[in-house]
Amino acid sequence: MKATIHPPYAETVIKCACGNNFQVGSTKPEIHIEICSKCHPFFTGKQKLVDTAGRIERFRKKYEKFQK
Repeated sequence: MKATIHPPYAETVIKCACGNNFQVGSTKPEIHIEICSKCHPFFTGKQKLVDTAGRIERFRKKYEKFQK
């Protein structure tokens, strides 16, 4: 590895919107994220209900004139 072409690699603090902080290695000094493993529905078990039926009906209404 050439010493002069690589960015400095250091410990980085990652801050989530939920308040969770953890450290990883990165070239950036600080990283802000919106969702992490402590607040993501997959990891917490709290699933959000998604209105898929409404979305499908709105899509069909929007594009039904192209079907004819």
